[in-house]
Amino acid sequence: MLAQCPRQCLSSLLLLVLLCCLLPPPAQTSKSSEDIRCKCICPPYRNISGHIYNKNVSQKDCNCLHVVEPMPVPGNDVEAYCLLCECKYEERSTTTIKVIIIIYLSVVGALLLYMAFLVLVDPLIRKPDAYTQPLHNEEENEDTRSLPTAPIPPGARANTMLERVEGAQQRWKRQVQEQRKTVFDRHKMLS
Repeated sequence: MLAQCPRQCLSSLLLLVLLCCLLPPPAQTSKSSEDIRCKCICPPYRNISGHIYNKNVSQKDCNCLHVVEPMPVPGNDVEAYCLLCECKYEERSTTTIKVIIIIYLSVVGALLLYMAFLVLVDPLIRKPDAYTQPLHNEEENEDTRSLPTAPIPPGARANTMLERVEGAQQRWKRQVQEQRKTVFDRHKMLS
């Protein structure tokens, strides 16, 4: 299980390097029409309702006269209408957005694969342990609350990482039960 994480991390890193090699650096790419725009927000004016106008123009042409088409007011009111409009030049990098989305989807995909592994494959790998019991409530009597311990043969050795983790978990559960018995039953604090 732990050996699988470096493989997933390595595959994600390999995907990132491949994307960096295939995509040109931002300094070499020319701005596409979807990377720049001028956005003008015009409030209501006399009998005309408010409206938002978007147009792909250069930064120097980002004003009401170049963006608002068709002009909703007659020629003599254009200047008054344009003074009310607020125009902002916006620039973004779609290449960066695409790379971040690909990285995000790769991480989510790796986590989904790991979850599928844990849900489907891990129960098949684990051996049923007859000695484990779920932790019981504090109200139950002492006999049902304690976990029975299985004697480990002197020559036996934990072969897999999963068996080592389960052994450590069992030792931890026994220690917790002993602490609970000491604190709740004998009303003594451990030192």
